[in-house]
Amino acid sequence: MQRSLAVIHALGMMLVMFSVAYILPILGSLIYQDGTTVIFLTAMAMTFVAGGSMWYLTRGERGQLTIRHGFLLVVMMWTAMPAFATLPLLDRLSFTDAYFETMSGMTTSGGTVLVGLDNLPPAINLWRHELNWLGGLGVIVLAVAVLPLLGIGGRQLFKAETPGPMKDSSLAPRITETARNLWLVYLTTTFICILVLKAVGMSWLDAICHAFSAMSLGGFSTHDASIGYFNSSLIEFVLITFMLLAAVNFATHFMVWRTKNWRLYLRDGEAIATISLLLTSVFALAIFLWILNVYPDFTVALRHASFNLISVGTSSGYASTDYAQWPIFAPLFMLFLSCIAVSSGSTGGGIKMIRTLVLFKQAGREFTKLLHPEVVNPMKIGGLVIPNNIVYAVLGFIFLYFMSIATLTFTMLLTGLDFISAFSAILASVNNVGPGLGIIGPASNYSVLNDIQTWLCTVGMLVGRLEIITLLIIFTPGFWRR
Repeated sequence: MQRSLAVIHALGMMLVMFSVAYILPILGSLIYQDGTTVIFLTAMAMTFVAGGSMWYLTRGERGQLTIRHGFLLVVMMWTAMPAFATLPLLDRLSFTDAYFETMSGMTTSGGTVLVGLDNLPPAINLWRHELNWLGGLGVIVLAVAVLPLLGIGGRQLFKAETPGPMKDSSLAPRITETARNLWLVYLTTTFICILVLKAVGMSWLDAICHAFSAMSLGGFSTHDASIGYFNSSLIEFVLITFMLLAAVNFATHFMVWRTKNWRLYLRDGEAIATISLLLTSVFALAIFLWILNVYPDFTVALRHASFNLISVGTSSGYASTDYAQWPIFAPLFMLFLSCIAVSSGSTGGGIKMIRTLVLFKQAGREFTKLLHPEVVNPMKIGGLVIPNNIVYAVLGFIFLYFMSIATLTFTMLLTGLDFISAFSAILASVNNVGPGLGIIGPASNYSVLNDIQTWLCTVGMLVGRLEIITLLIIFTPGFWRR
């Protein structure tokens, strides 16, 4: 009981810290005089009081949390914060839609139910994009600093998922210092992105919002037409650059920043695989669209293929054109890339490139074993031997990943949704991409779904962001046994 109250105590403290996030939209509302100041002040006060009360009433129950309670705290944090974040949106959305919007923001999914983004009060847009940014930072710290300490695959998995120069050493000896280092890199890169976007033609509001969503790979935009609103190849190029940066392990970014050695990127096998796959796919897709005369000019085909494929492949979710109108192979291939392309320790979703590499190499090992049953063939990635127990853990994760998608897709079909819309909505939600295909394609949004369908997508976003096992484990009987 004491340990359970300690979880509540920690959650209360996190909510108090989360209430500080309202300062940015409050400042935005004062600057733009958009009439939302009172709404955000009220939400800030309610969040602070609720969190403070939880913290104060359990102040005598502080204690060292076990791995089991660590899982519970992570799940409670990622479900409670979006609930409190709905407060400024409840005057224009139902709770179901508001919770979807804030869950989409904090899981960096980017799907939206809001219509008329161009005319939203600036403070509301700032709040949505700040949720993206905070969620992206939370994802990095969760993946690189928190989950390894909760024993998800153990310290060995942490080394396996941290390629290149990071595989034999920690970012820092303490989790607080690790989180601080990651925060520093994330904040600095975001600030640079803001300045560059402003320099290439965005307003300060658009630059801040899109830098937040680009670095978090969240994909929220201040315009219904997304990046197509700007019709600027220069803006698209800048966003492509920062999306690719965000798709790489931030621990590697930190090591490069600390050592001033850019060659460390070349030693990160996972980053090389991520960038190589995305860039190769861009040229292949551009040629495909050009040959089929979707775009008679190859440079135009390359422009749209580059931006939209990298956006979807990195699980960002921006759109510069309605790619749902392309031959069906193209958008489905882009969604497939969102399953596998980004690096671990990045802000992206999906199964991550390191697991893709493990699966690929394990398939090769099976072929070798069939031909040479007695051979000893250890798996190596980036010069590191991957223990068999890690391989088995990855296989288990992949099974749960596909079963989650299948289960949620079939449930969506039971609600009467057509297959392509149901499948793409769930795949986009679990991979934290945002737009799907069919009725929730890039030219539309999730407002067309009913409440049941919206909640299914919300669950999908949470499942994907918490790496599936983190969420599902609390529903197992063994989790609650003493």
